[in-house]
Amino acid sequence: MRLTNNFYRLDVIEVAPLLLGKVLVRCFDDGSMLKVPIWEVEAYRGEEDLACHARFGRTVRNDVMYHPGGYVYMYLIYGMYWMLNVVTGDENHPQAVLVRGAGSYDGPGKLAKALQLDRSFYGEDLATSSRIWIEDAPVCTEYTTAPRVGIDYAPRSWRTIHWRFIAARPSL
Repeated sequence: MRLTNNFYRLDVIEVAPLLLGKVLVRCFDDGSMLKVPIWEVEAYRGEEDLACHARFGRTVRNDVMYHPGGYVYMYLIYGMYWMLNVVTGDENHPQAVLVRGAGSYDGPGKLAKALQLDRSFYGEDLATSSRIWIEDAPVCTEYTTAPRVGIDYAPRSWRTIHWRFIAARPSL
């Protein structure tokens, strides 16, 4: 069963570990479908989080982060890799979970490429989309935490917070 917007309206620190084990579903134009269990995510929490894209306030790039939870936030890095993020929390408190690993895809760029995700998914409503959504699955209670990666621009205190959540990679 597809997760509802109520799930995404929780604080990002609650949602991030709850996404572990949930199933990311991508329905392609030809009707084929790919379902992959999520096993690694990172949390980014508001303008106060100096590693978050919202640290400088609302911009055209991060606008969807200011919407209530349940939307897709896509952005491009290095001019070639799209990153899939799930917006969480209340309206006007920008939060998002970066999906770093799912199924056999190790890394957010590889995952987005395999799922054929691009800018057109920006703002997609995960509760109603016919192209992408997340399905419920049993809660993953065994996971580790670690510092977030790829945020060298942030002060050390924000780089060392353990807001990366990693479950055992599923055997496929």
